[in-house]
Amino acid sequence: METPEDRSRRPKHLRQLTASPELIEVVLKLREEYPRWGKDKIVVLLRKQGYHVSTSMVGRIIRRLKDRGVLKEPVRNHVSAHKRLLQRPYAIRKPKDYKVTQPGDLVQLDTLDVRPLPGVVLKHFTARDIISRWDVLEVYTRATASTAAHFLDKLERSVPFGLKAIQVDGGSEFETVFEEECQMTCFL
Repeated sequence: METPEDRSRRPKHLRQLTASPELIEVVLKLREEYPRWGKDKIVVLLRKQGYHVSTSMVGRIIRRLKDRGVLKEPVRNHVSAHKRLLQRPYAIRKPKDYKVTQPGDLVQLDTLDVRPLPGVVLKHFTARDIISRWDVLEVYTRATASTAAHFLDKLERSVPFGLKAIQVDGGSEFETVFEEECQMTCFL
């Protein structure tokens, strides 16, 4: 005996495409001319040509053309928008068991945009010791690796204790020249 769970859930009457063959042909030609365009852009071109059609209908036409194999998707250009994790020559991740107990054990560096006037952008560098809350601040016109290296020199001269570890975010100003400067710095 057949139970309700065994029966098909497919509707008995499926929606039929109401687009004319002429409209389907025009959508196919436009999509072949602009292969990366979707239904939203193609419907604008259709309306300029005098067709009164909805965006969803254009989407159904494109989907049906793809399902029938008439419309082929363009080959991807292999340009990835994903950020690639570059190997950083000197920076290492802080170990989970690293204990911060005295001043200089961990100093955090960061930058911030300051806009005092319209059209004026300054880069505010901040260093804060976790234990003593000792802050060193400096303002530059640009946030580059070389200005970050200069800020590291100022930090070394300003704090009354030795630096053991520096923690930074993944900003580009804390790469290359800054990392080389960190290697030359005498960390205790």
